[in-house]
Amino acid sequence: MYRRIVAMFACAAALSACSTKDTPPSAVVVQKTDLVNPFIGTGGHGHTFPGATVPYGMVQLSPDTRLQGWDACSGYHASDSVILGFSHTHLSGTGIGDYGDILFQPLTGNNDYLLEQGNATKPGYRSFKTTGSESATPGYYTVQLADYGVKAELTATAHAGMHRYTFPADSTPGVMIDISHHLQTQQNLLNRVIKVNDHELRGVKITRGWAKEQRVYFHAVFSEPFEMEIITEPLPPGGIDDLPTQAIKTLLHFNKLAGKPLLVKVGISAVDYEGAKNNVMKEIADWDFDAVKDNARQQWEEWLNRIDIKGGTNDQRKIFYTALYHTAISPNIYTDVDGRYRGMDRKLHQAPAGQEDHTVFSLWDTFRAFHPLMTLVNGPRNEAWVRALLQKYDESGTLAMWELSSNETGTMIGYHAVPVIVDAYMKGYRNFDAEKAYAAIVQASTYDTTGVFFPGKDVQRAVMPLAKYYNETLGFIPCDKENESVAKALEYAYNDWCIAQMAKALGKTADYEKYTERGKRYAKYFDKSTGFMRGVNSDKSWKTPFSPRFSHHGKSEYVEGNAWQWSWFVPHDVEGLVALQGGKELFIKKLDSLFSITSEIEGEHKSDDISGLIGQYAHGNEPSHHITYFYNYVGQPWKTQELVDKILTTLYFNNENGLSGNEDCGAMSAWYVMSAMGIYQVAPGDPRYTLGRPLFDEVTLHTEGGKPFTIRAVNNGPANKYASQITLNGQALTTPFITHEDIVKGGTLEFTMTATRPATE
Repeated sequence: MYRRIVAMFACAAALSACSTKDTPPSAVVVQKTDLVNPFIGTGGHGHTFPGATVPYGMVQLSPDTRLQGWDACSGYHASDSVILGFSHTHLSGTGIGDYGDILFQPLTGNNDYLLEQGNATKPGYRSFKTTGSESATPGYYTVQLADYGVKAELTATAHAGMHRYTFPADSTPGVMIDISHHLQTQQNLLNRVIKVNDHELRGVKITRGWAKEQRVYFHAVFSEPFEMEIITEPLPPGGIDDLPTQAIKTLLHFNKLAGKPLLVKVGISAVDYEGAKNNVMKEIADWDFDAVKDNARQQWEEWLNRIDIKGGTNDQRKIFYTALYHTAISPNIYTDVDGRYRGMDRKLHQAPAGQEDHTVFSLWDTFRAFHPLMTLVNGPRNEAWVRALLQKYDESGTLAMWELSSNETGTMIGYHAVPVIVDAYMKGYRNFDAEKAYAAIVQASTYDTTGVFFPGKDVQRAVMPLAKYYNETLGFIPCDKENESVAKALEYAYNDWCIAQMAKALGKTADYEKYTERGKRYAKYFDKSTGFMRGVNSDKSWKTPFSPRFSHHGKSEYVEGNAWQWSWFVPHDVEGLVALQGGKELFIKKLDSLFSITSEIEGEHKSDDISGLIGQYAHGNEPSHHITYFYNYVGQPWKTQELVDKILTTLYFNNENGLSGNEDCGAMSAWYVMSAMGIYQVAPGDPRYTLGRPLFDEVTLHTEGGKPFTIRAVNNGPANKYASQITLNGQALTTPFITHEDIVKGGTLEFTMTATRPATE
């Protein structure tokens, strides 16, 4: 039963352009933020959220509609009919859930059932949506709560969220603050709320979930005085000023609104109460909700202006700019406005002047297309992320694998901070300590737990798996001793090749030779009799039985896939992979089969991540993302162009179910942005881009520190998906490749498009 204590005390113009009487419709300028649909990916298995945030902000203020299940990873699903409330932290597109911290829900009335959360079939403080009332633009979200008649509006700054609630004139207004609320199976270690005065509250929430120890302090300021009701289950001993418990809610009553909207501003921090207070007070000084909203929108407009496009359909433009929007959700700022942050060692640190810590590094996903895109449009911030990764190395003793709230989660495989660091370095983004970076990437490749802080034994086993030990001592990873052996081995080979590139650049010849050899170990898993990468037992025999269509999620030789998808993961040595397959003709034949055979996946426990299928190619998950571009390496670029066009036009949509798999912190969207421009980097660490099929008539890329680079498609159209000629600054290209330097120097890449596929193959 819930126990209740009552503590009573007294105490800009919108940026969206529109036509006017003096402005003819043809002269209307469409803002790029008008082309963003934050609901893309909120249905299906996209796992995005529609709420308010700013580029890479600490706060993601968004509605929560469900708590449990795979499709609750972001807290929101478009198919849900109820709003549980609005919490201040969310993950975008992950396959594991966490966050959903510090939930606010406006309500009316005094019924006891309002003290519980409720759901679609059970009343509580939750509310159904009013049909047609929900909408969102970058930095802003609104919905009408049908149960209470309340219009809720949300906006955000980097470190704070702002709410505006408009209550019915004859209602009894209230706000539920549920500190115990969280997404997925987190454990509340501590909830605390402290009344500051009749306009302010502060508190802290400590949880154990995907992040082993996450702290969120908050400071909330209300525009009107409140009466406070603290609700706990069960009621702990002590007074109402400072209640430590594992489940606590605070119900606020507002008796003096007199028809005015209620405004709330909330700062959060991982550091302490004062950090949260400083964050909100310095970023939201007054009560001008519209000014905060407009400022958020302007930040998004500036971000989206990094790329201009012409042509395409309205839906294609919206998909493109929403994808670009999704690439600026994370990694998130993790330093407070005073530069303090909580590190991987769980200690408080002061960031060097002009530097920020960041969190949410989904590196297994983002090294592939996200970080290469960032080197083009966001180079200095990408360097800042490298510096943040090196800070985390200093604090924990090893590079991050999948970091969340300064917690190593040990999720996924490989050591993919390596390609992020090496790719930045090879492209000339070197505003970090190169020798420290090199020491860090070498340490990441070895089985070494000395001096490393691990949040738990399970994390240690994931970050330093025996696969690394076997790779060092045996030279291969036996599948009868290590789970997911083939996927780990292939990713280690690529990561080691990246290390070799940086070793060569730094003049470390012995290491260059060592890691070059390790980069070729992928060949040990290739079975010529089947043409697939297979598990190798300790005695070097092939694991049997074997079917390339078989998938057992989490318990096979492959991660979130099967042999059909993983046998192509040799992005750094396509020539070597071609040779393994028996030469170009056999390689092309096998590659053709990938896209043309049945999409049937075998196994009772097949991975749900295998989605967006074209044959056995799975665009819904990152391991397949580079494969369509392999035709460029074997003299058949028209097949790359045809397949890229098919993916762009049939696997991305301008609706809630617009993604064919998890968004994965910008990874799925970064593929779209790069490919729609007509370029893609197959092997980060090699500063070359290979060319595909530009979706738009013209794209202008405003690179950081470089000159504008224009990609033009002449005679473009839906049927004209093939490039008969490609020129760079007027010079015809003989191969479909350009360099990073070509782009940052500025110039024009021009495709002459045709509907005619080459007669000879």
